[in-house]
Amino acid sequence: MKQITSRDNPFLKELLKLAGSARQRSKSGQTLLDGAHLLAAYLDAGFKPLHVLLNAAALQDGEVAALLQRMQDVPVTQLDDKLYAELSELKTPTGLLALIAVPAADVTAARSRFALLLEDIQDPGNLGSMLRSAAAAGCDAVFLSQGCADAWSPRVLRAGMGGHFVLSIHEAADLLAVAQDFQGKVYAAALAAKDRLYACDLRGSVAFAIGNEGAGLSAELLQRSHAITIPMPGKVESLNAAAAAVVCLFEAARQRAS
Repeated sequence: MKQITSRDNPFLKELLKLAGSARQRSKSGQTLLDGAHLLAAYLDAGFKPLHVLLNAAALQDGEVAALLQRMQDVPVTQLDDKLYAELSELKTPTGLLALIAVPAADVTAARSRFALLLEDIQDPGNLGSMLRSAAAAGCDAVFLSQGCADAWSPRVLRAGMGGHFVLSIHEAADLLAVAQDFQGKVYAAALAAKDRLYACDLRGSVAFAIGNEGAGLSAELLQRSHAITIPMPGKVESLNAAAAAVVCLFEAARQRAS
């Protein structure tokens, strides 16, 4: 097992750039997974990491040892604890990081049967939660506008809890073109809509469009969609974007399972 003890190490410098820069992740087509859970989900989806990085404590962890047994041909490097802490955003590091190639998106709008269109979702926690919900509900594709947070950032990956690896994720998508090409019905969650979510037939090819946390959906995307509202008998004005997404997705999942 290799060891890195100096911050001047060229490989470590590249990893630090990757951890802190969306541009670097996009340029390289790589990102970092933080923790055993994410790595296990990545392996379960049929992928294999490019490199595994450990701190000293992880060498004594049984779960980490089991994961290493599943990828014996993958290079492993131990980092000095201080260097490892620079790569991880967590206050209490997990001790395990994996360098991976970002999986390629492989489902077009025309072939998708259950999709999520996200416009300018900027909060990483919200975006990760939406991706996790989309995976759990059985979506086959998620399309993100240029204004969304980086889907493959460490924060979004942690919030996604492995959902990334069972979805086809299209970043910087032209959502107007996606809505135009979609071979089914695109529903847009909007407060002022007359039609209710629960009155819609969601058993065919459907997509849901969810807008920015504050501004909602653009007028242009609303015009390309069928506006629906989520009934809210309680005394609140609206749901946040992630909550609206999960309600829509799981109503569709319920109908499609019946």
